[in-house]
Amino acid sequence: MPKKLISNTFPAFPGFKVKYKDVFDFKEFYTALQEWLLEHEWMDPEDKGDGKDHWESFYGERIAQDGSKEIWIRWRMYKPAPQAAFLNYYLDFDYHCLALSGTEIVKEGRKMKVHKGEVELEIKGNIEEVYKSKFDQDQFLKEIKEIFAKRIYRKTLEQRKKEYYQEAYELQNFIKQWFKLKRYLPYEEVKNFFPSQAWPSHLKEE
Repeated sequence: MPKKLISNTFPAFPGFKVKYKDVFDFKEFYTALQEWLLEHEWMDPEDKGDGKDHWESFYGERIAQDGSKEIWIRWRMYKPAPQAAFLNYYLDFDYHCLALSGTEIVKEGRKMKVHKGEVELEIKGNIEEVYKSKFDQDQFLKEIKEIFAKRIYRKTLEQRKKEYYQEAYELQNFIKQWFKLKRYLPYEEVKNFFPSQAWPSHLKEE
């Protein structure tokens, strides 16, 4: 859920998880995912107006005796629904990394310091019906709230919900593509603007 409890929300799409266990560059993935979200205009619900994202609401880590890390990260973000004055989108990210440690690989004749371990991402989305809170503040509007929702705003809500679902699907595909995981796509694949820095051991060198 968002950083603060928000009323009049409902799930926008079934939450999904992406899990990867092998060699990858965690910093490069973290940065690539940030850039994708910024391009799609996701922002901090408590934006400080400095042009930076402040999505991270929690970071925790535990270091094992062998030096590997277990890491938990939470991102909480939102954006106004496009062409819908009374709807907001919320997006929740939960990272969980296991046995994350440094390693080295050689690519194109040069040695690179990267990571090996397991990362699992759980992603959920919600839609806030802002107009309901506003209607509750006025006695007359409160009485017609349900009529407005069912007869007037229903079509807009369904359209925005479909668009949010599509964006979530694109996000899931972006993450899987970055990690070189198998995907079932109903459209032609395009080259990822953010090159993968993951090297699954079951795949041949590209």
